[in-house]
Order: sequence, then C-alpha cells, then structure tokens
Amino acid sequence: MNPVSLLLLFVLSVAFFLKRGNFWNTSKKNLPPGPRPWPLIGNLHLVDLKRPYRTLSQLSKQYGPVFSIQMGVQKMVVLTGYETVKEALVNQADAFAGRPIIPIIERTLKSYGVVFSHGENWKVMRRFMLTTLRDYGMGRKTTEDRIVEECHFLIQKFESYKGKPFETTVIMNAAVANVIVFILLGKRYDYEDPTFVRLLNLVNENIRLAGSPSVTLFNMFPALGFLSGGLNTVLKNRKELRAFIQATFIEHLKHLDLNDQRSFIDSFLIQQQEEKKKSKSNEFFHNENLLAVVNNLFGAGMETTSTTLRWGLLLMMKYPEIQNKVQEEITKVIGSAQPQIEHRSKLPYTEAVIHEVQRFGNIVPMNLPHATTVDVTLNGYFIPKGTHIVPLLYSVLCDESQWEKPHQFYPEHFLDPEGKFVKRDAFLPFSAGRRVCAGETLAKMELFLFFTSLLQRFTFQPAPGMSKEDLDLTPAVGLTTPPMAYDLCALPRS
Repeated sequence: MNPVSLLLLFVLSVAFFLKRGNFWNTSKKNLPPGPRPWPLIGNLHLVDLKRPYRTLSQLSKQYGPVFSIQMGVQKMVVLTGYETVKEALVNQADAFAGRPIIPIIERTLKSYGVVFSHGENWKVMRRFMLTTLRDYGMGRKTTEDRIVEECHFLIQKFESYKGKPFETTVIMNAAVANVIVFILLGKRYDYEDPTFVRLLNLVNENIRLAGSPSVTLFNMFPALGFLSGGLNTVLKNRKELRAFIQATFIEHLKHLDLNDQRSFIDSFLIQQQEEKKKSKSNEFFHNENLLAVVNNLFGAGMETTSTTLRWGLLLMMKYPEIQNKVQEEITKVIGSAQPQIEHRSKLPYTEAVIHEVQRFGNIVPMNLPHATTVDVTLNGYFIPKGTHIVPLLYSVLCDESQWEKPHQFYPEHFLDPEGKFVKRDAFLPFSAGRRVCAGETLAKMELFLFFTSLLQRFTFQPAPGMSKEDLDLTPAVGLTTPPMAYDLCALPRS
C-alpha cells in the first residue's frame, strides 16, 4: 500500500473512531465505567488476545460487574457474574437478544442461518430448525438409539488401538459429528473417510481461527483484512465447505420426494419449493440460509460436545480416583448393559462429574456476542440500543459467590451431603435467554451416553512415560477452548 493510501486509511479510521465516540457519549448519564481508551486502538493494549476472557474477568474486579471496554473502535459492554448475566439474558431477555455486526461473520455467513442472524430471519430459521430437528427425533428415543449406535462404533475404534497411545481429537469429532450428520444428510461416515475427515478439519480450524488474535484484529480493523492470514484461511475453508454443502443439495434434489423426507436438508428443500409457489421473492428459504443453517448445525453440533468429551477423558486421567468412582457407580447400577438415558437419574456421581467437566472446561468462555435491541438500563447503568454485549460465561462458571471451589475440578459442586445430584442455578454452559443454545437437549444426551459408555468399557491412562502430574490443563486458543492435544491409553476393563 502506498503512503497516500495509508494516510487515507488513517484519516478514515480516525473519523470512524470519532463517530463511534459520539454515539457513546450521549446526553444520557450513568454509562458503564471502564478503562480509558487510547485513540484508534481503544483498550487493545490491556487485553490478552489469546485468552481475552481472563483479562475481562480481571477488569471486572476493578470496574464492577457491568463495565465498558473498547477494542479498536468497537465499544463493548461486558457483563460478569451470575446475577448480572441472569438479569440481562433472562430477566431482560428481549432487550439483550440481538446480535452485533461482526466483520468475520459478515464475510462468511452474511448474517444468515440461526446463530448469528438477526430479526425476522433469525425467528423464522430458528423456528424451522427446532421444529424440523424435533421431527427427526432430537431429544427423543430415535436420537438416543442413533447415539447408542455411534457409541458402538466409537468403542470399536478405541479397542483397535489395543491399549497403545493415540490422540482423540479427530475420532471424538467424527463420532459426535455423525449424530448431527445423520439428521442433516440421512447417513453416517466412517471415521477414516477422507471427505469426512477433511470437513471436520475445516470446521475445527475455522472455529479455532475465529477466536485467534489475527481474526480478532480483523474484526476491530476490517480495512486491514488483507493483512490477516487467519481471515484468508477462514475464507478459503469456507469456500471448500460451501462447495461440499452445495454438491450435497444437488444430490438431494435428484431424489427429493414430498412423501419421503429423509433428512433435514430434504425438509428445507421441500419448504423452499413451497415458499416459491407462494412468492417469487422467497425471503427466507433460499440457498444462502440453507448453507448457513447447515454450517451452524455442523459446527455447533460437533465442536462443543466433542471438546467437552475430550476434557472429560483428560480429567479422568488427571484424577484417577474420580474415574474409579464413576466406574464403580456404573458397574453397580448398570453392570455390562448398554447405558441408556433412563439411567441418568440413577447415576448421581457420574452426572455430577459430567456437569463439572462442562463447568471446569468452560468451553465457550466469552459466550457468543449479544447486542441490545433497545435502550436499556442494567444495574443502574444506561446502555444504548445496538451496543455490543459480552455476557462473560467464564465469570459465571467461575463465580466465587456461586461455587465453593471455582478454579478446581470438584464434582461435589453438584452433589448434596447425601450424594444426590443437585442442579445449580449458575450452571450456564449453554448460555441463557432468547439465544440459549438450540442444541442443549441433544448435547446433554450425547455427553451422558458417550461418557458413560466409554468409562464403562475403558480405564484411561496417560501415555507411557507420562504421569498424571504431566497432564496440562491449560486450554488451547480459539472461539472455544479445547484442551491441548494429548495422547491417552484406553485400557479395556475386565
């Protein structure tokens, strides 16, 4: 870029910064406090871009549970602690149900689909998605049977290593993804299928990059996107993923039968044809929305659940005494029978361990961003309409006023003195309110069945030459926070 272009870019950035400043500096009083921003970079100099949730949690101790921070020219309001997040997302649900405009999302999904969409598009697509997923058995016995079947394939894969060390990322992703893939496409893939493995890697890499410093900087300074290697990789991956989904549409269209709908994609395509009969414009059921919804389901239906399971196996190796107690309970209650959802209420310790894995793993620490849909007052502070909101789940799942040992792995968080399972109000790994995770029921079913089936059949130990003390519980960097890659040994239980 030549000097004139750089100067023009600088002038435009300053103008945009001043414009955003005018938006925030309204005549209204009692705006949320926060650190004083520097020109152009805002509070960027204060934030650990690899793990920003830690910085925000620390800043809340200085500025309170509702505070403002500026990332580049983007002003945000951060909500911390269970009571504050609940007040916003639950008690004032409609006011905090929006999504902000995020450059990386605009470049990839164009605000279509469900997860990052807005207004009427969000309502229509979410309603269709939930209704159709229920039609295909989500949360019911048919889905349970599908997960149980996948458990058998996963156990066979673990057995094939015959106690030797192996890395679980691709395997766990494939097992969990097959459940949602069957709903989407009406088929499952072999774990070694090269197309399937490639798709899993594309989704995995994009989720990791979405939370990387490179893409974070692009979101703050979109004009400098040409400098972002992370953005270029995300766009390249999106193009490849889009081509696969597009080819899948064409294949489904060849065999589309109104009276024999085999998958989620079939149902969408048939609805698309119905909408075209009513109106040529077809405002919602178009291919861009289908691409985005499938992308949403593929990512959300795989990444968070498989990441939680990987945390679970790592923590069982780290704390073998807890692993032993889980196995003893499973043996006592189920024996060698196949675990079923009906066993959940009879396995309080196992259920407590699964919940504690979710809490401790803190899979989506920053939550997905929200936006205010109206001017709103929270904790006495005025927040203008359209403000970017960060409901910090990290601060909820580690809230010292809600958890006895917030920074330790402690299953007793979910047990009463008699050893019975207890629900905790501050357990919000799926967020809350209007934007609560639509796949929560499916995820809970998968976590219970996969985890109990694996612990019933195997004892997990570190690779030879490693002790439990060597196992690293530092989360990796990304939009989600998986554990660092690790090898394990799955030893068959007698």
